[in-house]
Formats: sequence, C-alpha cells, structure tokens
Amino acid sequence: MGAKMIIRPAAEHDAEALAAIYGHAVLHGFGTFETTLPGAAEMDRRRRVVLEHGLPYRVAEEGGRVLGYAYASVFRPRPGYRFTAEDSVYVAPDAVGAGVGHALLTEVLTACEAMGLRQIVAVIGDSGNAASLALHRRLGFTDAGAIRDAGHKHGRWVDIVLMQKALNGGGTRDPDKPGLTLGGGQPAFK
Repeated sequence: MGAKMIIRPAAEHDAEALAAIYGHAVLHGFGTFETTLPGAAEMDRRRRVVLEHGLPYRVAEEGGRVLGYAYASVFRPRPGYRFTAEDSVYVAPDAVGAGVGHALLTEVLTACEAMGLRQIVAVIGDSGNAASLALHRRLGFTDAGAIRDAGHKHGRWVDIVLMQKALNGGGTRDPDKPGLTLGGGQPAFK
C-alpha cells in the first residue's frame, strides 16, 4: 500500500469493486450468511437503498483501487428503532490488517453521530471472527450477546455476535428533546 488511502462516499462506479470484495466474503468467510454471489448491479442497488435512508456508505480507496467499504443500514424497520442503525464493514483480503476497516468504520460512526443516531449495532458473523470483534472493541463497541448456531454455512453451524456502541449519549436522554439535532424532531433517518 504505497499511495495515500482516502475515505469517500461510495458511488455507482464502485459497484464492481464492492461486488468483488463482498464476493470473497460470501465464498470464503462467515461475516455474511449469504451464499450466492450478488453482481455489481445488485451491490449498487443495495448501496442506493442505504443512501435513500440518508445513511452513510463509504469506500476506502488507494491509488484508484477500492480496498474496502462500510455502511450503516436500518437496524429494524419499525419506527421505534429509528435511532439505531447497524454497521457493516468489508475489506479486500490483501488489505486486511492495514487499518482500512478502522478508517472506514470510524468515518461511518462519525456520520451516524452527526445524524443524531443513538445506537449502532454490529451483527458479526462467526464468534471466531477475531479481526471484526477486535475492530469493533477498539472503536468502543461492547458485547451485547451472541446467538449460537444462528446460520449454517460452509458445512458448519455459525454463531452471530451482537455488539453495540452508544452515540450522542445513547439512552441517557430522550432523543426528541431540544438540543439533539434530528432535523426538527424528524426520524433520525428517512
């Protein structure tokens, strides 16, 4: 990694790179329980859905190459969950351990906090996913539980680990009170 890494909003032209990075995780990892490779068009559709909700979707780029991506998505669709989002982070295999995930997730967390969100949740595939668990802990996430044998992939049962991080004081105050910037009392995201 020679050139300077930049973090920027993901764009339509990133779809092939997103599909390649995610495809590796689908085929070889447990960070996603998806088993069929989505193509570039599907990855771009997913990116647009995130953006339609006003949530951040970022890529890390170095020398014109996308090294990874991260985004926040709607945690649950019901209105009571509107101040909570879920993060996702994927890094190209040859860029793991180079700080890409940390830089991406930091940027997504900053954007979520600026939106007025109160909680960010990580649903980490595989309790043995040491890199993702360590990344989230370094950024202040705490363990919130695990669901054992939640999925079956690559011939084995796989857990999911739940982690969370409070933003903007978390649940210590009412999010609808003045002083918290949510766009005049509107939901935190569309």
